[in-house]
Amino acid sequence: MTLPKEPKFAPQTQMFTAFREPSGLFRSERSRKGTTSLPQMDTPLKYDITFTRLTEVDPTEIIAHMSDPRVAEHMPLLTFEWDDTAVAKFVATKEACWNRDGLGHWAILQNGKYVGWGGFQKEGDEWDYGLVLKPMSFGLGVRISRKAIEFAVADERIPFVTFLLPPSRKSLGALKRLGATFVAEIEYDGSIFLKYRLNTEGSPRPA
Repeated sequence: MTLPKEPKFAPQTQMFTAFREPSGLFRSERSRKGTTSLPQMDTPLKYDITFTRLTEVDPTEIIAHMSDPRVAEHMPLLTFEWDDTAVAKFVATKEACWNRDGLGHWAILQNGKYVGWGGFQKEGDEWDYGLVLKPMSFGLGVRISRKAIEFAVADERIPFVTFLLPPSRKSLGALKRLGATFVAEIEYDGSIFLKYRLNTEGSPRPA
């Protein structure tokens, strides 16, 4: 089986649900000597969210996650079947991004257990942010995204972040609260997406 061209998946559509999220709980450390540390928590939370590489996750977990029809609901480019071959190519593609750019999509863990994947992937000159969570973990979307955005603010390689959402996604309040602004309606691989941008350059960076 051959996978289609690496899609943007519009994964962030799952994170923008209507719920409140505590602010100011995370801080990040500025990258040093070309490497970037992960954000550190200032205040303990009920759920310990950590980022790791997709190679650290059992492939069967990713297959089960991406085969759930609720995940594909707002992902118009997700049109193929997930099996061992598909997940192997998916992980290899994500690792190639890490090798090329020094940053890419993470596996996301809650208390050590896999709940989804996402992060920043370079598309041309832009860093696109995406997040694909298991349905039972949709409620963690804003918490995870705020932690990731703090990471972007602390990383001098990322002057701004872009987001792609399908028009089917109507609840955009959380995205706007993060400070993102609408850029344009664009076409990607034959599907229409709404493009948003969040500037991170000029935001206060940790000393």
